[in-house]
Formats: sequence, C-alpha cells, structure tokens
Amino acid sequence: MQRALQALRADAQLNELESLLAFFASFVLDTPLVQQIMRWDMAVLRESPWYQEIEQRGIQLGLQQGVQRQLVRVLRRRFGEIPHEVEARLESESVEQLETLMDSAIAVSSLDEFVSILAT
Repeated sequence: MQRALQALRADAQLNELESLLAFFASFVLDTPLVQQIMRWDMAVLRESPWYQEIEQRGIQLGLQQGVQRQLVRVLRRRFGEIPHEVEARLESESVEQLETLMDSAIAVSSLDEFVSILAT
C-alpha cells in the first residue's frame, strides 16, 4: 500500500485517487493503520466524492433490499409460497416501484392478480 501511495503522490493526475486507495484499504486494514500509512485523518476520505457516492449507493441498495424483503413477506403471508420468478423480478424494481407494489400486494385478492400488475 505504501508503494501504491508513493506512486499516486508522484503523479499529478493520479494524486486525486489517494482517497480512493484509502477507502479500499479500509476494507482490509484497520482504520488507524490506514490513517498512519496515509498520514491524514479519515475525515478527508469521508468528504471525497468517491466515498459519498459509494455511501449513497449503499444506502439506496439497503433501502431497496429492505422494502423488497417486506413485500415478499406480505405476499407470503397473504398467498403462501410465491414463485421464484416473482422474487427475481422484484429485485430489479426501484424503491418507489416496490412501494407501489406493496400497496398492490395489500389490495389484490390473489397472487395471480398481483403477478399481472407486476407484469405491466
């Protein structure tokens, strides 16, 4: 990591990637060690656009997965086991679409009716 850091700091174009190196290093090394190697506070990393973008995507993905799990739970409670294809289709839906589908899952009278809504 120290060699990679030296290479980044030696090249003006690559210098901007220093925070990205620290970010990925923090997955395999303890934060204090990364700070020591980088010789800067991790607050710099958290302020970087790379970190913020990755953080936002992680939050969005977590929210999407949570809504999807709840929708599957509602469908199972109402209609029993649901086809794998339905679950797979839900994985590609946005949070907003999943929320709308949740309303449908509550209102429909059968799984077939829900699947027909999902297909549109």
